[in-house]
Amino acid sequence: MCGFFMDKRIQTLVKHLELLPHPEGGFYKETYRSEGSIAKNALNGFKGDRNFSTAIYFLLTSENFSSLHRIKQDELWHFYEGSALNVHIIHPNGNYEVLEIGNQIEKGEQYQAWVPAGAWFGATVKDQNSYSLVGCTVAPGFDFEDFELAKKEELLKLFPQHSEIISKLCRI
Repeated sequence: MCGFFMDKRIQTLVKHLELLPHPEGGFYKETYRSEGSIAKNALNGFKGDRNFSTAIYFLLTSENFSSLHRIKQDELWHFYEGSALNVHIIHPNGNYEVLEIGNQIEKGEQYQAWVPAGAWFGATVKDQNSYSLVGCTVAPGFDFEDFELAKKEELLKLFPQHSEIISKLCRI
């Protein structure tokens, strides 16, 4: 993809979707937060009430990855445009998998993919000099209280067999 076009498209998306920098990398905008909520006493392991569901736009470029992190909720990813996105998951049992989210289903890409609660995950744009615009839906709804950014040294102790991907997708 032509660099000038990509830069202009990214600028257009950031401006028109009102995207902000995300702590894990990339840009995001919350687009939905349910009015209804679940009481803390009905949730296991949460420190407060949570909305039923939340959704965001999420934009990554090939130069800006999503750092490994985990949340207490399931997260469903939806592909919108650009290059396919690789979602790297390290499950609590140590299994590693990559979900490829994109629109080329004949090549094994999926329009939607699910990351289970408690798994460590991050994402990279598949193609060089490109971007991916996706959406993420979280239930119960996302709260930064439930967000944990991975620390490389701690994750390497837990999963030394995945040192290559951990080193690539950790900023701290």
